[in-house]
Order: sequence, then structure tokens, then C-alpha cells
Amino acid sequence: MTPADRELPSGVTPVIRPRRLRATAAMRRLTQQTRVHPAELILPVFIREGVSEPVPIGSMPGVVQHSLDSFRAELQRAAQAGIGGVMLFGVPEHKDATGTGATDADGILNVATRIAVAEVGDALVVQTDLCLDEFTDHGHCGVLDPSTGSGQVPKIDNDASLVRYREMAVAQAEAGSALLGLSGMMDGQVRAVRDALDAAGHLDTAILGYAAKYASAFYGPFREAVASSLRGDRRSYQLDPANRREGAREILLDVEEGADVVMVKPAMSYLDVLADAAAASPVPVWAYQVSGEYAMVEAAAAHGWIDRERAIDETLTGIRRAGAGAVLSYWAVEAAERWARV
Repeated sequence: MTPADRELPSGVTPVIRPRRLRATAAMRRLTQQTRVHPAELILPVFIREGVSEPVPIGSMPGVVQHSLDSFRAELQRAAQAGIGGVMLFGVPEHKDATGTGATDADGILNVATRIAVAEVGDALVVQTDLCLDEFTDHGHCGVLDPSTGSGQVPKIDNDASLVRYREMAVAQAEAGSALLGLSGMMDGQVRAVRDALDAAGHLDTAILGYAAKYASAFYGPFREAVASSLRGDRRSYQLDPANRREGAREILLDVEEGADVVMVKPAMSYLDVLADAAAASPVPVWAYQVSGEYAMVEAAAAHGWIDRERAIDETLTGIRRAGAGAVLSYWAVEAAERWARV
């Protein structure tokens, strides 16, 4: 091909050439518009009562239910990696209809919280899941309506559940949790918990409202992680995946009720809801990269169908790009450690 063959006709030659800013690795790094920092990542951690060593979670390769000893080691690793915090989930040995283990000072979640505060409370924001589903024998996030008969679809008593949430909030604050993750999706939960915390003198304990939490198929592996006893589904209290405006409304309601941070969950299938929330919310907006999102990438990578590390980084970047100030991710520590080596 001669130089003349490479010439475009007059008026066709590009004047604007965006590729100039993509030409080299150094230029791409300099002009990158979204970055993810370890401090913007939060690691969800499962702590199981009555085990002496970690228990692998089959549907989430690389994730385990920790014993109290392995939990301590994981906390130290997370602190050394420089991530922002840990979100704790308890897996109790015994469950009942009202989830009494959730408010027991010696229950697994409250014990784990005290350990986390003692081990890394100065380095990480210790956060706790405030929901009944791990502790109830029916697996729902609230108390069942007593009118629910045997074999019927469970009905959740919203206001009775709020009473339990208030009790949980005080128990978790007394255990030392700095931020309570209200994930139950009961109406009025933020206001109820804020009132209980303030009345008990826990004025500085912050609230993360899981405001736009959708009834998603992507929670499947999480059910294994917390040994869920769920009967039925949670569509009567979690949001319909088709509803964008409803997500925006729930975000604003939680802000009005006093949430210090609001959450969109899941993350990757709801980036539009996340962007809406980031544009409208006066408080920080976070997103949860849930178990199913993790499992899909791990499964595809195990088959050699995708580049695992690139996929991890791309998903985290996409969530941040959509507006999340922080991301709960099961890859939080791994990603932070890998970025530190680059």
C-alpha cells in the first residue's frame, strides 16, 4: 500500500481523534475517569457458631463460614489490605420463630462483633447485618403474622418486626458495631431503629439503610452461606425488579427517616437505580455486589470463559462508575491486595 492509498478524500479525514488518549498504557492511566480504592471496599464475612475450622461455601468458591479463630485471621488480613470495613453475618446453631439469637449478648453475631472491635476496630469500620433471617426458623426477615396457618404463604408482621429490630439495634450497638446494616426492608425500619439507638444513648452509632433492596434471583448462594431456613419468598417486602421509581422513593424515605448511608442491592443488575440514588441522595450511597454476581464470575472463570481478574476489576469499576461511594464485595480483600502489588 502506497502513501497515496492511505489518504482519505478531502473532508473525510478525522479532525477529532479520541484514540489519542488511549494510545499508551501511561496515557490511559493518566486519563482514567473512575478509580476504585481499597478504602471504598467492604468485605462481607460469615461467622458460624460451633465450628472449629472454616467451612467452605460450595456455591461461592473461595468464601467460607469462619470459625471464631479463622475470623480473627481474616480481620487482620482485611485491615492489612487497607479496605474500608467489614460487614458481619452470624450463622447460629439454633433458630426460633422470633430470632432470639439475634438479641442474645452471647449470640454468634454479637460475640463476633466484640471480637472485631477488639481486633481491628481502629483500622476498619465494623458493621453488622441487622436482620432476622439468619436467626429465624422460617428464614424470613421479620416476625410472622400469627394469623399465618400451617401450609399457608407466610405473612410478615411489619410492626412486630420493627420491635425486634429495635432490640437488635441496641444489642449490636452495645457489642460495639459502628454501623448497623438494616437489610430487612420493613416499612419504617430506619426511624424505629434510630429512635431506639438514641433512647439508649447510642447517638453516634450510624445506620446503613438497605433502601432499594430488590427481590432478586442473585441471592441464591447467600442462602447457603447463612444456612437459610427460608420458606416461600420475600416478594411482599423486597422490591419488584421491574420498579425503578419505587427504588428511588425508598431511597428518599430512608434518608428522611435518618439513614446515614443508603444501599442499593444487588449492584450489577440495578446500575440505573444506583445512578438515580447517587444523583438524588444527600447521604452516601453504597452498593452490594451480591453472592450470585460473585458466583457467576467465579464459575465462568473456572471454565476458562472469561479473564477472572479483569472481570473482577471491571465489575467493581462499573459499580463505582454508576455512583456507588463504596462497594460490598466478596473480592474486597483479594482485589486490594492485588492492586497493592501493581
